[in-house]
Amino acid sequence: MRRPSSLTLRLILGAGLWTLFALIIVGVVLSFLFRQTVERSFDARLNVLLESLIVSAEYDRKQGVYLSGPLPDPRFEQPYSGWYWQITPRSGAVMISRSLWDRELAQDLSTPAPQPRQYYAIGPDDQQIRVIERDIIFPDADASVRFAVAAVTTENKQQVARFVGAIVVALGLMGAGLVIAVIIQVRYGLRPLRSLRRELERVRSGTVDQLEGRYPAEISPVVGELNQLIAHNAEVLARARTHVGNLAHALKTPLSVLVNESDADSSPLGVSIRRQLEVMRRLVDHYLVRARTAAAGQVIGTRTPVAPAMHSLKSTLEKIYAGRELSILVDGGERLSFRGERQDFDEMLGNLMDNACKWARTVVHVTCERQDGQLVFLVEDDGPGIGDEQREAVFSRGQRLDEAIPGSGLGLSIVRDISGLYGGGIALDRSELGGLKAVLTLPAAADSGPA
Repeated sequence: MRRPSSLTLRLILGAGLWTLFALIIVGVVLSFLFRQTVERSFDARLNVLLESLIVSAEYDRKQGVYLSGPLPDPRFEQPYSGWYWQITPRSGAVMISRSLWDRELAQDLSTPAPQPRQYYAIGPDDQQIRVIERDIIFPDADASVRFAVAAVTTENKQQVARFVGAIVVALGLMGAGLVIAVIIQVRYGLRPLRSLRRELERVRSGTVDQLEGRYPAEISPVVGELNQLIAHNAEVLARARTHVGNLAHALKTPLSVLVNESDADSSPLGVSIRRQLEVMRRLVDHYLVRARTAAAGQVIGTRTPVAPAMHSLKSTLEKIYAGRELSILVDGGERLSFRGERQDFDEMLGNLMDNACKWARTVVHVTCERQDGQLVFLVEDDGPGIGDEQREAVFSRGQRLDEAIPGSGLGLSIVRDISGLYGGGIALDRSELGGLKAVLTLPAAADSGPA
């Protein structure tokens, strides 16, 4: 049997099953006790009638056993009323109540009954009856006489049935009330866990740096450990960035020296060395970016507001390309946030916008909207664009379609790598402006509003 995955459902099912089992046991026990009580009460009534019958009986040697007067209960005078008495001597005629009419109670006289004895039997109208009997020896008699009183048990069964019905209704209502109480208790008891989940979502989205709020004593240690884990994660990230920065400086300085030395050599060997040094520089830049982004992508709580970052990039590019009189348009992004580092966001969108500015004739259009929990950026230009067969090739490291345009050829490759580490992606298409359209998909922060 598959266990339910919900803790709330487990607790409710466990309490519900235990409540059902306990109520069934209680119902069975109460029904049994009530039935025993009804039987004892009924036997007590029959015993009183039996004693009355014995007291009313007289014995004479000539006449035998006879009644000095009728019993006070009129039901013994109604044929087949369900209440009967019978006097059976060892020898002689059997005396029966009028209610038995022409029938007799079946009795086993071979078994003595010096004390009252009760048992069930079948009555004259084929109904179950309860019989109580006792042997009495009169002073002048030679043998005992069997006195018996019997009555149908229909009334007992009806009382038990009514009690069982009432018990089922009462215990059913009690069970429903207990289950409702358990549901309320479980939901109230697990409320701190739901609050903790919401706080974790706020931390993951970058709204807060640590878990906040008051929690029960059982959960407070967990909250403290999570806060320490978040702090440790941030500390590890800071150390990783420091090491990556140190490595970048350590590698770039020797490369710069080698490049300067090779510039003085115009021989084929010098040209070859400069080409390989440029490849090394590209590779160093590429993998340092990947290493830094891989570390940043694992940090908890990072978020970047989209609109300010987009307008900042626009301002920077307008200054860089001020001599070309480009029109850079930025739309959307208000109340939206990227779930990641600002530096990575600038690296991705900045590369795309810079690439569009390089190739655009007059217009670069950047838009942002939210779709299914993702941020979708469209970077379009009115430049010459590229053919379908070249769109995949431009993602290769160092691939450049036009050597006259300055750049390292790493921009789109870096964008693809960084967006992939964040669970996003990039695709190229033809723009309605006539040039290239880059579609960048990135994860949205949890608290981002609609576009």
